[in-house]
Amino acid sequence: MRHIAAYLLLQIGGNASPSAADVQKVLAAVGIEADDERLEKLISELDGKDVNALIAEGSAKLSSVPSGGAVAASAPAAGGGAPAAAAAEEAKEEKKEEKEESDDDMGFGLFD
Repeated sequence: MRHIAAYLLLQIGGNASPSAADVQKVLAAVGIEADDERLEKLISELDGKDVNALIAEGSAKLSSVPSGGAVAASAPAAGGGAPAAAAAEEAKEEKKEEKEESDDDMGFGLFD
């Protein structure tokens, strides 16, 4: 991760095709030792490619990956709507009670 971050920093700074030595220099400036094997692999895989296009392609691929929210939303539908409705009612009641309790102090603190 640190190698790609340094590579992207160099590109943003105007170096269209950073070398391994450039990335090592950036990492050394902040006291991080570069892993030569991983760095060479990164440089060879990114050589001649547009990083912005790679990021856009990766974002498109990630958008098709299901997230945790979708699984949780579909689980109550499979189990039936009654338990979910009861839980929603309890949550509404708790919120209502919390609001009433906060009005009890009428703006005065404990040590006022």
